[in-house]
Amino acid sequence: MNQPVQKNTLYVGGLAEEVNESILHSAFIPFGDIKDVKTPLDQATQKHRSFGFVTFLEKEDAAAAMDNMDGAELYGRVLTVNYALPERIKGGEQGWAAQPIWADADTWFERQQQEEEMQRIQAENRAAMQAAEELHRKKMAQEREGEKDEEVEGKDDPMARVEAEVLNQSNSS
Repeated sequence: MNQPVQKNTLYVGGLAEEVNESILHSAFIPFGDIKDVKTPLDQATQKHRSFGFVTFLEKEDAAAAMDNMDGAELYGRVLTVNYALPERIKGGEQGWAAQPIWADADTWFERQQQEEEMQRIQAENRAAMQAAEELHRKKMAQEREGEKDEEVEGKDDPMARVEAEVLNQSNSS
């Protein structure tokens, strides 16, 4: 899922526990007018989750802030600053809030059937390849046995022995 980045909203990661929204606002205000600052809270601890979002009015200000603050230090921690991805609200594969999570059941079952069909076809192909390899091995073994039989026949055949002796004598002279 390739989502477009929001060019005027920055993700700021690596925040120290002491950093709040007003400190984050103060750190980024030198780069331009800020529209909004958010630090999402962990529901269990009611503390921020070590990241936040800073939204500038102008895209150029956001770019300048990202260039200058990525890798900078704030309250002893090194910041990671990137363009933020748009918020996603969970609900189904498409991420739509109006869609219940089970709305994707049909496509999920379709994908499962396709995967099972692919696995079945792959298993059949593997079995066919193994059978072909076994047939090839048997054929090669039979050919080798045939060669051995010809050699043995040549030794028992008196004409073949005489021909071989004549050939050897003519090669020697």
